[in-house]
Amino acid sequence: MSGPLRERDGVRELLAAGTERARAGSGGAVLLQGATGTGRTSVLEDAVRDAAGRGLRVLRVRCSPEDTGVPFAAVLQLLGPVPDFTDLAPDPDDRGSAARLWRLLYAYAAQGPLLLAVDDVHLADAPSRRWLREAVRRIDRLPVLLVAGERNQYDIDPGRAGLAQSLPPSLVRTHTIAPLGDTAAAELVRAAYPAAGPDWTAECVRAGAGSPLLLHALLDDLGGTRTDGPAPDGPPPLPDTCAALYPGSYPAAVAWWLDCAGGATAEVARCLAALEEAWPQETPVPTQARGTRDTRDTRDTRDTRGTRGTRDARDTRETRHRRTGGDAADPVGPDVARALAEAAGADPARVAGWLTAMTRIGILRPDPAGRPRFAHRLLRDAVLSGWPTARREAAHRVAAEALLRRGERVEAVAAHLLRAPGVGLPWALRVLRDAATVAVHDARPGDAARYLRRALDEPLSDDRRQQLLTELGSLEYASADGAVAIARLAEAQHLRATPRDRVRAAVALGTALVGRGEVTTALEVLRRTEGSLDGHPGLTRTVQTATVLLSDADLATRQETYRRLSESGRHAPELVGTASRALLVRYEATAGLLSAGEAMTRVRALLAEPSDPLAEPFLLGTAAAVAEWADELDEAERLVDRGLAGQHPALLHPMEHALLNTRADIAAARGDVARLIAVRGDGAAIAARAHSGPSNRDAHVLMALVHTGRSEEAGRLAEAFDLSRAPESWELNRFLYARGVQRLAAGDPAGALHDFLECGRRQTAREVLSPVVTPWRSAVAQCRLALGGGQEALALATEELRLARVWNTPRTVGRALRVLGTATGGRRGLHLAEEAVDTLRDAPADAGMELVEALLAHGRQLLAAGERGRARERLREAADLAERKGGLRLLALAEKALREGGSRAPTTVRTGSGALTASERRIVELAAAGRTNTEIAGLLHLARRTVETHLTSAYRKLGIRGRAELPAALEHPRSPAST
Repeated sequence: MSGPLRERDGVRELLAAGTERARAGSGGAVLLQGATGTGRTSVLEDAVRDAAGRGLRVLRVRCSPEDTGVPFAAVLQLLGPVPDFTDLAPDPDDRGSAARLWRLLYAYAAQGPLLLAVDDVHLADAPSRRWLREAVRRIDRLPVLLVAGERNQYDIDPGRAGLAQSLPPSLVRTHTIAPLGDTAAAELVRAAYPAAGPDWTAECVRAGAGSPLLLHALLDDLGGTRTDGPAPDGPPPLPDTCAALYPGSYPAAVAWWLDCAGGATAEVARCLAALEEAWPQETPVPTQARGTRDTRDTRDTRDTRGTRGTRDARDTRETRHRRTGGDAADPVGPDVARALAEAAGADPARVAGWLTAMTRIGILRPDPAGRPRFAHRLLRDAVLSGWPTARREAAHRVAAEALLRRGERVEAVAAHLLRAPGVGLPWALRVLRDAATVAVHDARPGDAARYLRRALDEPLSDDRRQQLLTELGSLEYASADGAVAIARLAEAQHLRATPRDRVRAAVALGTALVGRGEVTTALEVLRRTEGSLDGHPGLTRTVQTATVLLSDADLATRQETYRRLSESGRHAPELVGTASRALLVRYEATAGLLSAGEAMTRVRALLAEPSDPLAEPFLLGTAAAVAEWADELDEAERLVDRGLAGQHPALLHPMEHALLNTRADIAAARGDVARLIAVRGDGAAIAARAHSGPSNRDAHVLMALVHTGRSEEAGRLAEAFDLSRAPESWELNRFLYARGVQRLAAGDPAGALHDFLECGRRQTAREVLSPVVTPWRSAVAQCRLALGGGQEALALATEELRLARVWNTPRTVGRALRVLGTATGGRRGLHLAEEAVDTLRDAPADAGMELVEALLAHGRQLLAAGERGRARERLREAADLAERKGGLRLLALAEKALREGGSRAPTTVRTGSGALTASERRIVELAAAGRTNTEIAGLLHLARRTVETHLTSAYRKLGIRGRAELPAALEHPRSPAST
């Protein structure tokens, strides 16, 4: 459809002046040039209406490619309305025909001013074009204005010479019609949709690409330009593909534009659209950040010198240059042009010129990486419409080969292979596997899986296919596609492969099955694999270890598995691998059968023994868990790092999850609540896995939120999981304990008691009796005390201390002593509470929150005994340590106890630089000066962990997130009121 002319005032003035000169008897010629779709015909129609309104007679013709073989076809149609024309026939001699036609025009012009309107003159037959050029040389003496529209666009195949090419500039005024500016295009959109928002309007403007033809066609399809009623109030969603447009005016307009450009140009355009599919998706730019072309820059002005390039076209190009942030020719680059030329079979120099020209007029625009893209996804889709799939795939293959030869990144090459069928050559498989490796290391399992799925289309041997399927299934499981992952891994199980690869596949499949609750099936897979490994004792022991570990997910199976393992360890220890013996140490530790010292001695001995590489992750992960329970936190951290570094990044393995859990356990043991809270994930991520039950890390996050006084967030997380539907697991038991902590802190001892008892019941059923994992007896005792059940609390606390002394770490024993002291009361209770404080002070690892709670409990008991002076010392120490650890809940409890003991409210500023202790200030000043933690520790003769603890406390007081903000925070301290 057509619409009102915008940004065309300059050409209107030029044509109006020519019309007036013709009326005065002095003729002339105006050539309207422009790319397809920029509105040459609309301008010409406007000139015809204006000339007729001023009294000029009008002769007009629209040239057609069908008539190019007929001599003088265009001129004959142009002069057809002249009286007596039918009596004239062209002479066999072109010159004679031209002369007769000129005399006819001369006679007709003598009767009054005349407008000759020739549209699409580039399609005229050769004799007509010569006749028109000669007419331009003569009409200055006649009252005739010749206005011709000519397509002027850079195509891959060079076009023939333009109408004015051999004419002096003084005889013809050439005007280039520029693409629409953003402002004018937006006005057209808002005229169709007055209620359209700025983002939707900007999307339409981009899809129009500065072409009135495309923009009007798009609005036609969207329904905003209908004439049978008022425009709709709100715009419809802009689709991603042209298939959603009806009746299809927009893709038809794009197809016409391609037809006008010629076959070679259309091929290049389609190849570019296909290649663009493989490029990274652009991030949408907010409307406020988009540059717009000023209407003043694109307003048409008269070219008084008669040159081809007009100022309005030049201004449009310049403002487009400003919008894209650089020279439009620069982003094209030789690499893109060469790849596109190879894919289309075109001349690279012509392709580079076409890319530059299309960028100048707005059809293309450079992305942040400098690649030329179509202005909008709809435009790209329309260019691809109707192109055969085989041709598109061939373009991607050629592009992949071209990029590979130039040494581009493997993912850039692989992106094109994803859209091409199997190549059948070794380089394709290599590229896809390398791209998958890069994606895995960048934590993009979904991308890695896509590369491996495509790799399966290449010719593969059975063993290579088995390896790919194992990796692919592992990655698909990591991308939350469990059912598909299990099918891939099951297929891998049935292919010929080396024994080692069969074990990898079996462990991955077993892990995936357990993750979906199919424990029995998982163990059966492992047993079948074990039975097929005759002659491979090391691999057999690895599978046995995996069976033991995965049996943890089923209560009955776990008990039977560990019973058999214990018997084998007693009667035939040579048949039990080092990793399985480490699991036996872990089992005995949780069952309350050995001490931390004995457990670490056995684990360290196992670590010193040689181990199969496939079994090593099981050994390291188990040893790390035992070391964490034994408060050997630095050693545990080293083991976790070794274990994670040794994991195959693209293989599903149960120990990866276990190692990450142990890392969270270490952070919790160190009181690093900031790290725990930082990795909790957002609400959407928690909701997405709510059906699978809470994890160990969820439990730690919940307790960290409680400790830091974020009670509302803790409450939301506690209720995020339906524990009645969660599958049986030790992680569920850990979360039950954490939810009990949250409920007790929220003033719900009855609800907390229910959670602690349920945790204890489940742990006892799993033969997990030691308080090293979940000290549920101490927790139940605290709830009983709050509810008035003193004797029950005393019995539970006594049993907890007995079991804690078996494990015998300061943290475990100190916690049990604290609760037993509170339950016992009196002088005996005071003695136990003081012993708890002393035990935790002497802990080799930072006791953190456990020491705060022990100090708080001892201080309260001292208050009850009337020893207010000692009580205040304990409570002040508890408050100071809680503040340094970020334990706001315990800090509030300590300050409350101090007030109850008659102490005035603390006057210390709790935030800002004034709240820093002397030690903290020394450390942060050194850190602000650029010293590392290790250097600070050496200068002040402190442990590095102590430096880290003080820095964490200082960051919280200063309200900053890291070392980079220290100088400003110390230079501009915040006042207490501002915090």
